[in-house]
Amino acid sequence: MGEEVDRVEFTRADRTAFRNQVHRNLDAFARMLREARFAAERPMTGIEIELNLVDENHDPAFKNSEVLSAIEDDAFQTELGQFNIEINVPPGQIDGSGLVTMEESIRDSLNAAEEKASRTGSSMVVVGILPTLLTEHIHREALSTNPRYALLNDQIFQARGEDVQIAIDGIERLQVTADSIVPEAACTSTQFHLQVTPEAFPRYWNAAQAISGVQLAIGANSPFLFGKELNRETRIALFEQAADTRTHELKTQGVRPRVWFGERWITSIFDLFEENSRYYPALLPVTSDEDPIAVLDRGDTPALSELRLHNGTIYRWNRPVYDVVREKPHLRVENRVLPAGPTVVDTMANGAFYFGLVRALAHDERPIWSQMSFSAAEENFHEAARQGIDAEVFWPGVGTARATELVLRRLLPMASRGLDEWGVDAAVRDRLLGIIEQRCLTHRNGASWQADEFHRLYTRGSHGRRDALRGMVRRYCEHMHENTPVHDWPID
Repeated sequence: MGEEVDRVEFTRADRTAFRNQVHRNLDAFARMLREARFAAERPMTGIEIELNLVDENHDPAFKNSEVLSAIEDDAFQTELGQFNIEINVPPGQIDGSGLVTMEESIRDSLNAAEEKASRTGSSMVVVGILPTLLTEHIHREALSTNPRYALLNDQIFQARGEDVQIAIDGIERLQVTADSIVPEAACTSTQFHLQVTPEAFPRYWNAAQAISGVQLAIGANSPFLFGKELNRETRIALFEQAADTRTHELKTQGVRPRVWFGERWITSIFDLFEENSRYYPALLPVTSDEDPIAVLDRGDTPALSELRLHNGTIYRWNRPVYDVVREKPHLRVENRVLPAGPTVVDTMANGAFYFGLVRALAHDERPIWSQMSFSAAEENFHEAARQGIDAEVFWPGVGTARATELVLRRLLPMASRGLDEWGVDAAVRDRLLGIIEQRCLTHRNGASWQADEFHRLYTRGSHGRRDALRGMVRRYCEHMHENTPVHDWPID
């Protein structure tokens, strides 16, 4: 959500006032785009990583308040579930050895936080969905104590008018009902932020959409949910269903979901914010006293708080971000496609692949989105979520191909060129993209390792299902702390 809110009830007048303010924010935003008011020099990048907490049995630990109190670091923040926290990595440059600096910063912060968290009887796990999370853990009391989460829960269920139905067909089948949005907390992701100019934003957003399926195929890390083996990146289907505010009838009518891939390539960032205001009613209609037009008239930068709050309740897999830092506004593409984990070095490899590939595609003379339908990009995305590293995806000039082959033959050279254009040191580029290459060659990512290790313990071993999941998570954590890339993790 990105904003603190404390209202517990909203009136019709609140919703009308909020809608009016969003429209006025849009007018101000359009004027800012025309007047070129955005920071553009030396664009910054950033990373957010959501974490799970486990106890000594590797079951969920509902202790995020205790853990955050023990850590005492503003980089770590609360998340939706009491078994979640998040680390926000300070923005930085990726040129030179910037990615190495970021990697070292993340490792140092996580190691220090892990030592302090252990004093509460908790450990942190960087994984897309915690495999030991079961339906017995999903209840309203599991929401974090921050009142904004209870308020968001109430507003979503007021809009839905009924419980959440989660049905996922994969290797096994899951069908459960929930009376809160806690299942959404099972989805822990890595979010890459890339600051861009208004002129470049549509190119970078379109490029990010085009490669999202490949990102998922190579980086999948969420094969289990509530004890069942489902999709290789089950987090996608779970989030789409757990945060859905539509009734069955509204789905049938074609009303757009709040977790949304989108429906078209764009020509301006304004397209996305305008869609937000046109298609989605407010979940949290909290208005400020700011008149953004008056702020612009006096030469200052408006916060556009209503626009930002509304944007934070619409969960695009590549989200537009407007932010103000030191009174200077800027724009970012927030890439929300990938799960957390398995290791910090895998995360940085995923980041290098993403940053390099979108740079190369965004500046291609013949844009990828001029050769590929938007629906093909969306089909790639969901196929990759289902099949992971075994996925076959469509790519212009290639047709349908294994994602691993596409990456090895076409996309890794493009990502390498893009990192060169960013000014990344050759040694850093080769090390991180080499991890992506080895994942493709060994055909192993986080999801495939989890599944193989689980079946070693359960299908071919003597463990019961729950103990097999616990044993797998224990081994996962050992490798995670060693920071060995997942393609080198053994199954034994």
